[in-house]
Amino acid sequence: MQVFLQTLIGGVTFGAVYALVAMGFSIVYRTMGLVNFAHGSVVMIGAYAASTFYLATRLPFAVAIVVAIAVTALIGLVIERFLRPLENKDFTLMLIGTIGFGAVLEAGAVLIWGATGHAVPSPVATGPIDVAGIRIPTYSLLVIAVAAAATGLLALFLQRTKRGAAMQAVAMDHQAATAVGIHVGRSNAMAFAIGAGLAALAGSLIGPMLYVNPTMGGTLGIKGFAAAMLGGFGSMPGAIVGGLAFGLLDSFAAGNFQEYSELVTFLVFALVVMIRPTGIFGEATVNRA
Repeated sequence: MQVFLQTLIGGVTFGAVYALVAMGFSIVYRTMGLVNFAHGSVVMIGAYAASTFYLATRLPFAVAIVVAIAVTALIGLVIERFLRPLENKDFTLMLIGTIGFGAVLEAGAVLIWGATGHAVPSPVATGPIDVAGIRIPTYSLLVIAVAAAATGLLALFLQRTKRGAAMQAVAMDHQAATAVGIHVGRSNAMAFAIGAGLAALAGSLIGPMLYVNPTMGGTLGIKGFAAAMLGGFGSMPGAIVGGLAFGLLDSFAAGNFQEYSELVTFLVFALVVMIRPTGIFGEATVNRA
């Protein structure tokens, strides 16, 4: 039972990070009908930016995360601005463009930080909390709390603000949104900026748990994409549930199958998607693709 609960805690921790990555994918897809294949590379840039400001400039970890979010949000705006002329004209080129941006970001990371990567020490000095023999890492609690807070703030933004309502309207029907005076380009840019910010937050949080390197975005991007599909692509609740489910699946597969964990994880994922292609929530909000 102790091993089960320990694995459960690890799965929820990584699942919270996967949920943030999945929400970044989903908010862009929900608004534009576009899968941003550069998203994993943005996660990696966020991890590097946060660790650099945290270690090199001695900024508090929370401040370093905020700076990393600002940097990646700017990158998101740049990507959207380059893709904007292609919207509603050549969807294939838009997809290829996001792949190209991902390659550019990865190459830029190698040029700036090198190809070897580095470890990030935990920003939490206190040791694990012992609960009935279960050792819960304090940093895991921090990750879960920050991810939950970010999810709540995003939900409030989408449901309670005019900009959020405009993004929801664009997701439903961009032509009707334009007809009532909503600036579609501005909503798309905001979606990219928010998605990139979520990617940076995910990368920043997972930095102390993994080895930060230029190729980490590929793995995190694939797992975040799979989590979004598992929950229902375009569904924000689905991204959360899918992220947590994928994190638990990943954690238990690693605990039971070790070197075959990735194979088992994606085999189970493939079976679930075959049974329910639209994902757990199956929300179809965008039909422009």
